[in-house]
Amino acid sequence: MKFIKDLRDGEHLQGIYLCKQKTSAVTKNGKPYDNVILQDKTGSIDCKIWDVGSAGIADFEALDYVDIVGDVSVFNNALQVSIKRVRVAQEGEYEPGDYLPVSSKNNDEMFKDLMSLINSVDNRFLKRLLEYFFVDDAAFVKKFRNSSAAKSVHHGFVGGLLEHTLSVAQTCDYLSKKYPILKRDLLVTAAICHDIGKTKELTPFPENDYTDEGNLLGHIVMGYEMIGEAARNIDGFPRSLEDELKHCILAHHGKLEFGSPKKPALIEAVALNYADDLDAKMETFKEALESSVGTDWLGFNKMLETNIRMTKEEE
Repeated sequence: MKFIKDLRDGEHLQGIYLCKQKTSAVTKNGKPYDNVILQDKTGSIDCKIWDVGSAGIADFEALDYVDIVGDVSVFNNALQVSIKRVRVAQEGEYEPGDYLPVSSKNNDEMFKDLMSLINSVDNRFLKRLLEYFFVDDAAFVKKFRNSSAAKSVHHGFVGGLLEHTLSVAQTCDYLSKKYPILKRDLLVTAAICHDIGKTKELTPFPENDYTDEGNLLGHIVMGYEMIGEAARNIDGFPRSLEDELKHCILAHHGKLEFGSPKKPALIEAVALNYADDLDAKMETFKEALESSVGTDWLGFNKMLETNIRMTKEEE
């Protein structure tokens, strides 16, 4: 098996991959074809099956492990596979661990760093709220450490939620030192909790898709509800502090059109919004660069809303 990250233009490909997604479509001339996304632990790749129904194309569904034969080419500055033959692989032919995208960073070390930030919070109510999730609730911790931060776009891998959360929290910790007007304990707590709703919004791998609750409510609303539940279970939790923390959760996307029910009204909410946006955009750009096929200009990126380019090496 050749990992997706090692594929190159012009190669003939044969191997077993996880079918992450499969949809049917029709060309302008009325010919049916299938859009397929194949995945392994190093990434994913778009594929096409042009000869739907031919003898070499067996029936398969999303989340099947499939043995494929195809040709790799470049389309719109990205690699794509034209699948010529495909069959469903049988158990024993593949190792499931090879097909789940995983953070390049050590999960245990990231969680240790996150716990250090939690232990650094002085406010006893905020610290107890963090412990409610990250110390007392083993089931939540397991989900949190294994979840992605998104279905796609950025940090869409096992450990992605932990990696993104730690990065945002560390940035907020830095900002609280740079701008002393910020209430550090509130900001760091909000950063650590800003995406906890994603443990309910997305299903576990290999599916990593939206739950019914995720589609209906979204992670911001669910995170808001989780904060409220935790605060109710902590004796004497100040209502004003609960409202400020909830506001940071509700406003962390910054704008109504980006999914935030509220725009930032607290300075801590402003800082969290920018820290979250920065980390998401840096990861999006990094993933685009890592999937590039050697061209300087990588094409238009929807999240970054611009045509992006690789920085040239100094001569």
